[in-house]
Amino acid sequence: MSAGKFIVIFKNGISDDKIRETKDEVIAEGGTITNEYNMPGMKGFAGELTPQSLTKFQGLQGDLIDSIEEDGIVTTQ
Repeated sequence: MSAGKFIVIFKNGISDDKIRETKDEVIAEGGTITNEYNMPGMKGFAGELTPQSLTKFQGLQGDLIDSIEEDGIVTTQ
């Protein structure tokens, strides 16, 4: 994966303060948050990640981050 638009989903049980801190880091590193998700069982955001943020989040998968998916259009056949 290269830097670009991604959907980042946090693991269940991560505090709102830690989520806010993580989103603030994305912005401080030059990225943007375009959408936020705060539903029962799913907290996360969509946005543009810098290469540094993407690398950092990939290293946090399993601890803080549940999944990182490239944002795009999904179609059915």
